[in-house]
Formats: sequence, C-alpha cells, structure tokens
Amino acid sequence: MPAQVIVGAQWGDEGKGRVADWLAAKADMVARYAGGDNAGHTVRVGDDTFKLHLVPSGVLHTGVRCVMGGGMVINPIKLVGEIKGLAERGVDVSPQRITLAETAQIITPAHVALDGADEAQRGSSAIGTTKRGIGPAYTDKAARTGIRAGAMRDPDMFVRRVSERISQSNELLSKIYNAPTVDPLASADELHAAAEFLTPYLGDASLMLYEALKAGKQVLCEGAQGTLLDLDHGIYPYVTSSTATVGGALTGLGIGPRYIDKVIGVAKAFSTRVGGGPFPTELLDATGDRLRGTGANPWDEYGTTTGRPRRCGWLDTVVLRYAARINGLTDLVITKLDILSGLDELKIADSYTRSGTTVRESPTEVDALEGCQPDYQTLSGWSEPIMDVRKLADLPAQARAYVQRIEELTAVPVTLITVGPARDQTVVP
Repeated sequence: MPAQVIVGAQWGDEGKGRVADWLAAKADMVARYAGGDNAGHTVRVGDDTFKLHLVPSGVLHTGVRCVMGGGMVINPIKLVGEIKGLAERGVDVSPQRITLAETAQIITPAHVALDGADEAQRGSSAIGTTKRGIGPAYTDKAARTGIRAGAMRDPDMFVRRVSERISQSNELLSKIYNAPTVDPLASADELHAAAEFLTPYLGDASLMLYEALKAGKQVLCEGAQGTLLDLDHGIYPYVTSSTATVGGALTGLGIGPRYIDKVIGVAKAFSTRVGGGPFPTELLDATGDRLRGTGANPWDEYGTTTGRPRRCGWLDTVVLRYAARINGLTDLVITKLDILSGLDELKIADSYTRSGTTVRESPTEVDALEGCQPDYQTLSGWSEPIMDVRKLADLPAQARAYVQRIEELTAVPVTLITVGPARDQTVVP
C-alpha cells in the first residue's frame, strides 16, 4: 500500500490532528515528519480530549505504529511528559508502538531562551513564534552544530554535549541579545533521566518506513503547521523554521516520492492564523469574534500550544489554490463547517485587488500581500445545526453549495468534512 501525506493548506491550526486520527483507523503506521512541540494537534474521542504536540495522532488507535521522523526537533523533557501523560490515560505508549528517529534534532534549554530573546528583540516586528526553541534548533541543524536524538543512547555524553552547547549559546544570549543566560547544569539531571527514558524508543525511522511500504503497509504522513508557514513557500519571514509542505514528508521521513499516493490538504471552512504577518481576509468585527468563540470550549479558536486567540476571517481560496499547486493536492478536507451554522451569509475570497489590479495568484512577498484587498463572492448561509449530520445529502442545501463552491474554486475534490470536534462528527461525501 502507498503512503498518504497530510498537509495544512492554510496558516496551520487547520485540524490536521483530527483528520490524522480519522484516517489512522485504516493505517498501519502514522509518522510525523516536521516541526516540534510548537504543533498542537487536538483529538476528541467520545468525552475525552487529547492534546498532542509530538506524538503522532495515530497513537489513539490500537495497533497503529507511530513514528517521529528525522525532520522533527524534539524537546526530550517535553516528549517524556507527553508519553507519560498518555500512559496515565490508558494509551499504549510502549517502545513497541512508538519510534523516535535517531536523526531528529534535540531542543536544548538554550534554544528556548534564544527563541524568547529573539522575539523580544524584534519588538513590534515579532513573528509570533511559540517560543519553544523551534527556530534556534533548526538554525543549529543547518549550521551543523546541533545534537541528534541518537546521542541519548549515552546519557552521560548527551548531558555533556547539551551543557557544552548551552555554554556556547550563552555567548549569544549575553552579547547579542543582552538577555539572561542559561545555567548549563540546571536541567542536567532531568535531561539525563529523559535520555534514559527515551533510549528504548530510538530507531532507524527511515528504514522502518521503507520496510513497511515494501511490505504493502499503509503509511500516513502527518504534517505540522501549514503551507503559508512553510520556510520556503510561506509568507517569509512570518513562517516556521521547517518544511510544512509535502516535500517535508520526503526529507523528514526519508522516503522516496514514488511511494506517495495521495496528498491531502486540510483547511478550515474559514481562515485563521496566529502571530504576525499579513492576513487579507481577517475580520476585526463581531463576525470575527463569532468565528473565534469565547475560549470556553477546547475547540474554540485559541492555540492548543500557546492558548493565544487566533485571528479569524473569511475563507480565502487564493490561498487554497496556492496550497493545491505547491503540494499537488489530490484531496481537500474541510474542517469546522459546523462553526458557520447560524450566519445569514458567507463570503469567500477568490481574488485580491492591489493598486487597482486584480490578483488571482497568492503573492509570496510580505509587502505585496499586505497591499491586497480581498474580492469576495457572497453565498447564502444556513441556520440549522449540523453537528449530528453524517451524510452529505443531509446537510442543508446552502452548506452543500458552500462545499461545492470550494471545490470549483480550488479544482480539488472535497473528500472529507468535519462537523464537530469528536471523532465521529465526520461527513464522507
């Protein structure tokens, strides 16, 4: 069986974990290919809500093997906490089920400090990172000064190497950022314990995936963040530090493109983003507040990782067409369609106007996108709640028309729709 890749088709937070959980029911293996604990994948099973940051969403399905690929950056202390937290809730998180790639990069306490110091120095131009040390860890990876997860096989040596890197990073913190330094020994015991705990989980993830694919197993590749946050193809510099597009699955997991069968883009029925940067369809009014929610429910538009309120706006198919082109999307999943119930009319941006000129393709430069005003198509809304709907034919006619218009504007078929946060609140067209 071939591999399927899940990518975010907007600015992240599209509900990829929810979708990965649904698709994992038919998978043998689920593999995360990029990012770190800046990701927040929320999955609701019955009355239980799970918030996953590093462990693949497939872990909630018995018998599914989970892999954290070499394209990821791992905070070992955070990973230990997440694994133990899942175990306390009755989830099988044994090394027989979960593998951490030896080639994944390690996030140190100095990376976290550098992330916060860099954001503080940027002031009003801050990118809006999660301050989890993601960017500095990828910087060290590119500079060939990082530490790979395989170093944890020797906990004593691992702690010494981390301490050395912290001492070197302290030079940057003190001399460049004028920020507090990090005590190299402060977390030594915790890091040593984390290395001992995680050593049984280490393995050759690329070989494991290759053997699974050769044996005809179904592999689901789970991404983090979204296309517009991709380091190469996002709206730079308001991007993440990893490859959030389909190429990240190949490089982050070490598999060849001939194994990829489907590239599944996940998009909300409206648009959201966190942090700075241009957002053409953003709504700074009561409708934007209505889309965001109050934060009382775990599925309201507040960051799973940071708790920050998300910026909300109408659906932008200029962005979706760009994501379809960059990733070669074969399928589109629309999440949170239920949130639109009760709105009298809905709007979809299909182009922009900039300096009197119509723009149909998404600009990739910040200045160009900031100067764009959305051109909207208006569709009728619906009043009926749809959270109990399970068949496309049972959706209100206006909801079906909305989904159909998305298909027409993106030229990508919608093959899954979510109408609530729970696993079973799913419509398969």
